[in-house]
Amino acid sequence: MDLNNKTIVVTGGAQGLGLAMAQMAAEQGAHLALIDMDSALLDEAVTHLRQASTNADAKIKAYVANVSVEQEVETTFAAIASDFGAIHGLINNAGILRDGLFIKAKEGKVVDKMSLAQFQSVIDVNLTGVFLCGREAAVHMVESGEGGVIINMSSVARAGNMGQTNYSAAKSGVVAMTTSWAKELGRFGIRVGAIAPGVIRTKMTDAMKPEAKERLVKMKPVGRLGEAEEIAHTAKYIFENDFFTGRVVEIDGGIRL
Repeated sequence: MDLNNKTIVVTGGAQGLGLAMAQMAAEQGAHLALIDMDSALLDEAVTHLRQASTNADAKIKAYVANVSVEQEVETTFAAIASDFGAIHGLINNAGILRDGLFIKAKEGKVVDKMSLAQFQSVIDVNLTGVFLCGREAAVHMVESGEGGVIINMSSVARAGNMGQTNYSAAKSGVVAMTTSWAKELGRFGIRVGAIAPGVIRTKMTDAMKPEAKERLVKMKPVGRLGEAEEIAHTAKYIFENDFFTGRVVEIDGGIRL
């Protein structure tokens, strides 16, 4: 897919990896629909992306929505399809962390456990949200007859990671859905892929204690954290390679959780 003049939806698009991938698309001349919960950050992102765009006619709009709420997702994607005329791509990026041990014990006595709310909140956004947004994007892609590309954001934690029962379960499910959708949607000209990042340099990692950051760096054969632009580069590859579907690309610097 040539991104120029294509409409790309980015969830969690107001900051972090979502904004980096949106900028990549803007630099390729795409029209952008950003979905996020923070209206102020969305406004800033729209301004930034208009400056980054290489397409003077590019349309860039923001939509405030909770991706885990079905009615909000349906309404938002219908509005995007109406505003832009079609949806050609989706970057399913919105996600949250609520890390914690499955159970915590001291001297043979359980002193804490992951609450259902802690588990469910991550499943709601990171798995159900991906399902809802992917479904609605696919609806509009099929009905337009133009096909499209869906990119789901997973994580190397999909293999299981201590303190991330909820996150790992969701990110593993994202990969399973990616494979299922690719098999179901291929006949409509829709490709589906996933990206599984390792530890990427963000505001959160920048704020870590130096010793903690050093431990993370030492775990990686490349000797550094990943950059958001490197994840965006991977998204660009998936969009542009028309033979890519049903697979997950791990961009983790060689780390294995």
